[in-house]
Amino acid sequence: MIRKEAMQVVLDEIKNEPIISANGYISRDLFELKEKNTNFYMIGSMGLASSIGLGVAIKKPQKRIFIFDGDGNILMNLGSLTTIGTLKPKNLVHVIFDNNSHESTGGQPTNSNKIQISELAKISNYHVFVATKKFQLKNILKQLKKIPGPIMIVIKIKNSQKRSHRVSLDPPIIKNRFMKALLEKN
Repeated sequence: MIRKEAMQVVLDEIKNEPIISANGYISRDLFELKEKNTNFYMIGSMGLASSIGLGVAIKKPQKRIFIFDGDGNILMNLGSLTTIGTLKPKNLVHVIFDNNSHESTGGQPTNSNKIQISELAKISNYHVFVATKKFQLKNILKQLKKIPGPIMIVIKIKNSQKRSHRVSLDPPIIKNRFMKALLEKN
């Protein structure tokens, strides 16, 4: 599975819930697959999607908050795992697209083939799932409503030569429409 395929499987299940997506190809793929006001695309600030997602989850406990992160991103901000695990937001779902590389910056290897992100999440009080195939991911996603967060789904993916277009929205527009969407009742 490549990231875009895995992301589509997740998007088919989660409808209009807010998504905070990490910078690079993750935000590009999300923008191309399902552009909506409840998406917060990170244009920079590598590694901080998890911190922003935590803040949104705390502020909006009635909404299920999804974080789309990469292995390179979360490895740059491991401290967020312990903070999330300590605060235990029941509405947070952290999806890690793990291809063992910093694909957006040239494919340099990460350490996720040596350091298991799923194990770090387990000891940080997450409910953890790992998927390597589409059918596994679909089964995991069906269980989400029954399980309180924080939840982490590590999806093992392959690098892809397919590239999505850059997010064409300016950062102030992304922020303003996301904040407005969070205030709406749905």
